[in-house]
Amino acid sequence: MSESNGTSGFFTGMRICASGLTAERQRMDVIAENLANARTTRTADGGPYRRKVVLFEPLLQEVEGEQRTLGVRATSVGLDNATDFERVLDPGHPDAGPDGMVTYPNVNTVMEMADLITSMRAYEANLTAQENFVRMAERALDLLR
Repeated sequence: MSESNGTSGFFTGMRICASGLTAERQRMDVIAENLANARTTRTADGGPYRRKVVLFEPLLQEVEGEQRTLGVRATSVGLDNATDFERVLDPGHPDAGPDGMVTYPNVNTVMEMADLITSMRAYEANLTAQENFVRMAERALDLLR
């Protein structure tokens, strides 16, 4: 392995960690938005807030005729159309229908908190790996002195 390939591999590892940090940060932002709107019954679009989800995809590159994963990216933020809204009898609520039912967002706060914890742990793992790459670079520079 030549020096340039070793250096390239080192920086590839750092870029992979950075892509994970960026993607998980976006995921945490969307989860925070979901939690903030967990009881929003009326939006500018009309109706209750609809839960959002971040869609990830691998960053691929062809190297010597084979596909290699070089990280991950958040491709888009979509709406969760699979989960139904919650309907609760609350005739005194300003957004209650004629039957007294209020339609609440499809946000399950317990599941959102579990997703947030998972996302935070993935973020921390990528950060730890990134810090290890920096320490390896510092040690390599120390050896060259």
